[in-house]
Amino acid sequence: MKPRVLVTRHVYPAAIAILQEHCIVDYHDSHDVLDEVRLQKRLQHAQGLVCQLTDPITANVIAAAPQLRVISQVAVGHDNIDVAAATARGVVVTNTPGVLTEATADLTWALLLAAARRLPAAEQFLRAGKWRRWEVDLLCGSDVSGRTLGIVGFGRIGRAVARRALGFGMRVLYASRTAAPPELEQELRAIHVPLDTLLRESDFVSLHVPLGSETRHLIGVAQLCQMKRSAFLINTARGPIVDEAALVAALEEGLLAGAALDVFEAEPAVHPGLLQLPNVVLLPHVGSAVTSVRSLMCALAAADCAAVLTGERPKHPVNPQVLG
Repeated sequence: MKPRVLVTRHVYPAAIAILQEHCIVDYHDSHDVLDEVRLQKRLQHAQGLVCQLTDPITANVIAAAPQLRVISQVAVGHDNIDVAAATARGVVVTNTPGVLTEATADLTWALLLAAARRLPAAEQFLRAGKWRRWEVDLLCGSDVSGRTLGIVGFGRIGRAVARRALGFGMRVLYASRTAAPPELEQELRAIHVPLDTLLRESDFVSLHVPLGSETRHLIGVAQLCQMKRSAFLINTARGPIVDEAALVAALEEGLLAGAALDVFEAEPAVHPGLLQLPNVVLLPHVGSAVTSVRSLMCALAAADCAAVLTGERPKHPVNPQVLG
């Protein structure tokens, strides 16, 4: 008998086609999120799960699925999945790294430029019919070219962001647990520094670390106070990396020039203080929102799910120790 797979939310069609070759697919073709109770019910007889970062794949959900063998996440991040509980049960967890690197790096730069040059405010000014004439000080923003960019986290996306900085002639600092290979540092003209140094010296601070116990509120009151008053904070990683209440206070008090955020602590809720600030660019978590990228993410997750269920090794295991 074919294994049974639950697909928790709407995905691109290629993913369903891949799964149907090998599995019986229970497809919740909706944008609504299944809560823990409904997930537990639908997973009782499932061997596979294809999920998204809004799905609460908790220890209780995993425990309610005695036949579960694989959890395939349509995303790079997997903080919504209790990976420890899955590993303890021998359940493989997979994700979709690599494919969204360039799209997320592009969006990071879109946010950086939009914040520095006050583009949302300029567009609103024009649409409101307030533009009467060219003026020497109308909606002036901040320089980007030649400034210092601080990258927190130097994985695939952080490095792609650094590569784009070369075209702007920027000085690039990066903070990470381990230094990149010397040849890569030379190629990207990037300098490994402690986080405190990066915060003090950067004109733009861009976050690219995964969310975990060590990175939750990595940027809080103390870190924001170290940044230049002329600096901008950009976050396209995970919302809880930043203490949003502290960020709002810092912006209101003029401790930062601005911020640009694609992710939030309690998505889809946004701190009301952020919504009121004119020097903040806000997007609804669209870092990888390119049709070709999202479609490939769905297909990769489906392929890894099918691989595990047919006895093959998945390409992107999060907990490879389960595979032996």
